[in-house]
Amino acid sequence: MAISREIANVGIRFDVSELTGALGDSITVLPIVVSLALVTPLSLPHALVGFGLFQILWGVVYGIPLSVEPMKALAGLAIAGTISLGELVAAGLLAGVVLLLAGRLGWIGVIERVVDLPVVRGIQLAVALLLGVTGVGLALESPLVAAAATVVVVLVALAGYRDASALVVLAIGGLVAVAIAGLPAPTLPEPVLFAGGGPTVSLGALEGAVAQLAMTVGNAAVATALLCSDLFDRDVSADRLAESMGTMTLAALPLGGLPMCHGSGGLAGKHAFGARTGGANVILGVGYLGLALVAGVLLAFPMAMLGVLLVLIGVELARTALSGDDRLLVVAVGVLGVVVNVGAAFVAGAVAARALRKTDIRGG
Repeated sequence: MAISREIANVGIRFDVSELTGALGDSITVLPIVVSLALVTPLSLPHALVGFGLFQILWGVVYGIPLSVEPMKALAGLAIAGTISLGELVAAGLLAGVVLLLAGRLGWIGVIERVVDLPVVRGIQLAVALLLGVTGVGLALESPLVAAAATVVVVLVALAGYRDASALVVLAIGGLVAVAIAGLPAPTLPEPVLFAGGGPTVSLGALEGAVAQLAMTVGNAAVATALLCSDLFDRDVSADRLAESMGTMTLAALPLGGLPMCHGSGGLAGKHAFGARTGGANVILGVGYLGLALVAGVLLAFPMAMLGVLLVLIGVELARTALSGDDRLLVVAVGVLGVVVNVGAAFVAGAVAARALRKTDIRGG
């Protein structure tokens, strides 16, 4: 009864618009999570349970279709093989602690002022390039399959649904996997700690955490808070969002999940597809929980199609990275992140951005 009153108070509804709106977040989440499960020891059922539960929780708590996405920098680095799954877990735990503390102490604005936006976009570009290189390598293992998937992408784009092309490729690959392996009997994920392996502390994990925090503060906390106001007329502070992200990441990782954030892209995607309340989250959360029961079938997903999927994800990340100003700095940071590593790229980019800022002030 108390739950019913809470849902009624935040205005959650369930209709066709909320159903289609739910797809706006899955376009980002599913391709990345499935890719991770195929190339690392990540337990896909456990990861999907984490996304399902937190989709439902934040939909009810906030009453708007707040997105729940994987932390893309860490996910991208793990998919590309730059860090291991254990290092991803360690980096996620560190990022979760920082976000939780920063949110509670009101430090998000301070962190945002320290990290220049072109540096954040440069890290995004580095992850995009790493995904693209990895994707091309996988696609070349079976060129005909990759070519067929590419034709599907082109047809979907020509039909006016470019943003959904990755989800369409994922769906077709899923059907191919079912045809190869058959549909498994529904199985509940076992309740174990760190189902894919425990944290591995290393310099790479630290560098990944720093790169991810730079992206999360700008794109997931500050930008999402702004969208909550612009799209849904809701005053949700960046500090509160950071606290939410830290909480769910620290809760999900020990249970086999992934580090998660409230991406602004997922929120905008849900709104574009029609979602206006947390009902979209509840619908999507239930869908993730159902998919977790039969997630094993995706282990037969064609790797060449996965390659095309990674290229698509990389292209979308690159488009976002190159959408702002100071593109020369963005490209420099991105290329350095691929050639050396994201940690060095972040430090070099931050120093260069600060020097450029001082030059502009003196020149002005």
